[in-house]
Amino acid sequence: MLRPPQPRQAHGTIASLAGLGALHLEIAWSSHPGWIQECRELVQSFPQLHLGAASVCTVEAVEAARQAGFSYAVSPVLDPALLERSGPDLVVVPGVMTPSEVQRARCLGCALVKLFPAVSVGPLYWRRLAAPLGDPLPFCIAAGGLAPADVATWLAAGVDAVALGSRISGDPGADGALRELFVTGLP
Repeated sequence: MLRPPQPRQAHGTIASLAGLGALHLEIAWSSHPGWIQECRELVQSFPQLHLGAASVCTVEAVEAARQAGFSYAVSPVLDPALLERSGPDLVVVPGVMTPSEVQRARCLGCALVKLFPAVSVGPLYWRRLAAPLGDPLPFCIAAGGLAPADVATWLAAGVDAVALGSRISGDPGADGALRELFVTGLP
C-alpha cells in the first residue's frame, strides 16, 4: 500500500514495483481534491496492474475508488454499508481482526478479508481461528506492519496473501527482498 501526499507522486514507485513483478498495488484514499483524477491517470498508465484504493472507511471513499477506475477497495474495518457498494466493477475487501468480525464477514458473504493489523496478532493467529470457526475461512490477506522478510512465515502459517505497506519504503533491503519474492519466488 502506498500513501503518497498526492497519487501522482507514486508513479515512480509503482513503476519500480511493477518492474519487480507486483500485480496488485493500493493507493491510500485521500480527500485531496485531485485524488480521483490522479488515480484515474495511474490506472491508465499501468493497465497491467490491478490497482485499488486502501484505507477506505466511508461510502464516499468507495464511490471515489469506483470513479478513479480501481478494481477493488480495501478497508481496515468491517462495515456493511461499504460492502453494499461492492459490485462487479469494484470489490470491497473488509478488514477483520476478531473471531466475531471474521464470522460476521462470512455471514455477509465476504469471500475475501484483510486481517488488520496482522502484526498485532502474529502469523499463527489465522490458523488458530479455523478450528473454532470451522472451515472454510475467507481468503485472508494479512496486512499491517509486515515486511518483505515476513511474507514466507505468514504464508506458511496459513494466510493466503500478505500485503506490504510502509515497511517497503525506507528499507534498504526491501528491493532485494521484493525481487526475491516477485521474480524468483518465495525463499
